[in-house]
Amino acid sequence: MPERKRVAVLADSDTRWKWGATTARRLVPDHQLTGYLLRGRATPTARQLGEVGVRADRPAEVTCAEFLAEIERERYDVVVLALVGGAVQAVLHGARALWPAPARRPVLVTGYVGVVYEKLADGLLLRHGADLVLANSRHDAERFRAVYEGVGADAGAVTETALPFLGGAPYEPAGSRAHTVVFAVQPSVPDSRADRAYLLERAVGHARKHPDREVLIKLRSKPGEHTTHLEEQPYQRLAERVRGGLPANCRLVYGNMGEVLDGADLLVTVSSTAALESLHRSIPTAVLTDLGIREALGNHHFLGSGCLASWDQLDAGLLPEGDPVWLAAQGVRPADAKGADARAARAAGAPSPEPAASHGSAADETAAPPAPTSASAAPASAVPAPTAPTAGEDVAAHGASVHDVHDPYALARAKVAGLLAAARLPAPAPYYTLTTAPGYLPGILARHRLAPDGTPQPGAARPEAGESRLRRRLRTHLREAARGVYRHGVQRVAPVIRRLGEL
Repeated sequence: MPERKRVAVLADSDTRWKWGATTARRLVPDHQLTGYLLRGRATPTARQLGEVGVRADRPAEVTCAEFLAEIERERYDVVVLALVGGAVQAVLHGARALWPAPARRPVLVTGYVGVVYEKLADGLLLRHGADLVLANSRHDAERFRAVYEGVGADAGAVTETALPFLGGAPYEPAGSRAHTVVFAVQPSVPDSRADRAYLLERAVGHARKHPDREVLIKLRSKPGEHTTHLEEQPYQRLAERVRGGLPANCRLVYGNMGEVLDGADLLVTVSSTAALESLHRSIPTAVLTDLGIREALGNHHFLGSGCLASWDQLDAGLLPEGDPVWLAAQGVRPADAKGADARAARAAGAPSPEPAASHGSAADETAAPPAPTSASAAPASAVPAPTAPTAGEDVAAHGASVHDVHDPYALARAKVAGLLAAARLPAPAPYYTLTTAPGYLPGILARHRLAPDGTPQPGAARPEAGESRLRRRLRTHLREAARGVYRHGVQRVAPVIRRLGEL
């Protein structure tokens, strides 16, 4: 029996932990997972980790230098970096310092947790140097390659996949009216108090106009908790100021998004990744235009989706449906896959393709991918292993498009299998070096206590072997207290200072 592969996931927030852990399951279905949380302002609480729907032991909290020491000592097969771009770059340079020449090292994988609508070039170049840079759609893969090729960097690591947590049963409408409306809010979109209060008031107004509907305000975090983005104006506090209070059919909810969508008849958001999860399940989905269609809001990403709508239109009964061509380009293949390709072909004016074998309902986001039903969709262990690729080999050399086999991770699994089969892998080669970015890279590495050559600064990796349990516990409590003070400052003090400055 083959030995289970050892996979490490390093994440810096709740949603990135969800992406990293589910990506690991897609890439290496039979694996032993070890989780790590990068210490920082957005380090999730135990409650947040439990809410994302990925069952795992509490990940260990580490610094960048400590994580580098871990992957050197533990010899993982695959390392998934579910981090912001700067942190990914730091780990890549740290890995290059550990393995400066071809060696038996872990396969390094990174990507994005959702919609990429800002800082495209910056974020991508900070991720360059990983063996696989996962793109969540054909559209993203094309954009990613264009950025890398535009600076003369190797684009072979770009690999088309899909969001790993797309799942859940296809939507089954109960009549022509929406009985449960879910408004998925975001921590920082929009960012102003007035705009957030407006959206909340419109959701409350929708509940009052439709007493037969239940309106759920789906929140990301509780006051005092932080997510990937800072939330200076929590909806919980705005709800306390709603005139007349929330009606009986409108309430604030937490929980795993997949479970909330199980009972949804309409998903409303500004630009949350929840829209993609909803569209995958064929749930009517509205991307709000009330505050305009702007890059700063991220809703411009949904141009052509068929989902752009205002609260006025939703109040009048509109139930938007996703455009099949747009869905296919964005890697959001509907869960009711039977007939989806034919609908997309008809919408594009092309003849309908031959019907594909039914794959059943999509797997739950906490489970491993469903067993393939054909040889073309076989997992990496059953696919003839490609000749050991270099870290920058072109994606097209490894097989057909992932959408041809209806398994968005088949290609990525094959690439990982090929890299694992290689006796040695080349040293990571990020685009940013002291030659290409001498005024930028050192600052990024210094923020993670790494020297310009990627080695840890003195004292960066704190040894805890001889430290007492009491001392470790005391340090943990002091760290949590410091985070609490920081979060209080962001959510309570900063808005007051800002308002005073506007007087």
